[in-house]
Amino acid sequence: MSVSPVDGASLVPPELPVTVGAVNGALRSVTVRAQARGTPVEGVVSADRTQWRNKRTMAPGETYEVTVVAVGPSGATKKVTSRFSTVQATQRFTLNTIMPHRDLTGLTVGVGMPIMLNFDKPIADRVSVERNLLVQSSKPVEGAWHWFDDKTVAFRPREYWPAHTKVKLIAQLAGVHGGPGMYGDQDYVREFTIGRHQVSTADTTSHQMTVRQDDKVVRTIPLSAGRGGVTKYYTTNGVHLAMSREDVTTMTSPDAGPGSAGYYSLTVYDTVRISNSGEYIHGAPWSVGSQGNSNVSHGCINISPSNAEWFKETTLIGDPIVVTGSPRPLEPMNGWGHWQETWPQWLRWSGLRSGFTTEALAAHPADYTAAKVDETTKKEPS
Repeated sequence: MSVSPVDGASLVPPELPVTVGAVNGALRSVTVRAQARGTPVEGVVSADRTQWRNKRTMAPGETYEVTVVAVGPSGATKKVTSRFSTVQATQRFTLNTIMPHRDLTGLTVGVGMPIMLNFDKPIADRVSVERNLLVQSSKPVEGAWHWFDDKTVAFRPREYWPAHTKVKLIAQLAGVHGGPGMYGDQDYVREFTIGRHQVSTADTTSHQMTVRQDDKVVRTIPLSAGRGGVTKYYTTNGVHLAMSREDVTTMTSPDAGPGSAGYYSLTVYDTVRISNSGEYIHGAPWSVGSQGNSNVSHGCINISPSNAEWFKETTLIGDPIVVTGSPRPLEPMNGWGHWQETWPQWLRWSGLRSGFTTEALAAHPADYTAAKVDETTKKEPS
């Protein structure tokens, strides 16, 4: 019988697998238990019951006891007990934010909504972290994680989410290696639902926005987009996502202060934000005469007050708004411009490349149970 790490081992990296093997016999039971916490470690056993290994990483700074009972060809049993301890963490990392979020986006979101995570410390071991970010969905989809920087990672499907899909993120980060001496502090779980399929297309040349729900046109809205002349006054071209919905928004010039040429401060109503560079779809009673025939804005998409109220109430956070006809492209990091990258471009910054989500609840019921307990007993990130 073999057990690894060996009895008495110390300073064991938490990410090192725990393995048990039986020679000329079969494993009857394997129990690995954290001494301080008293919690058992989940594992998987081979079909012939000769091999066992843990399903996830150990905790740093913990002592584990391994108890193995094996049975030989003659039916005789043998029991072996060993202990090992893991290295202490010099620092721990946590999640600052998880999106979607109940208060910021709601938990019913649009078909373009990515899962976005922000860590409190730079992650050096991206593959280790990414391997422990599990995405489950009621309708399996192909998707991948993408690192924008060493603190920010996002998941999106290859194509938009299917309508009415239930999605679950299980971030099994407790004990996960994030860098030299740094390990994850806890697990997280987030559940959300994809709503109906709505995609809006705003054509800056025809000056019309077409709103489709489940492939049916539900409204065509006259618009006035960015007037151009200089780059900053063009509406950015490409696939935007609805980032927020606001009843009232005060817009100020980003590059001019009070008293300077080009300064403005304007209160607008019924707004849907579509980028971080100050672009909204909003009610603009002053440009109704231009809506449907010319572009006169500083970059926002102007629509009538009645259409703006309808659009704000109809839109879910994460709904795609596709702008066409403008020479200024939306940058992938400008707001939630994640769909601006082609699938090969998206995969360039993925540690594990693409894969299919597993069916929610059915594939990892034990993992799901553990994550739910962690969420209810530990601090929830924003």
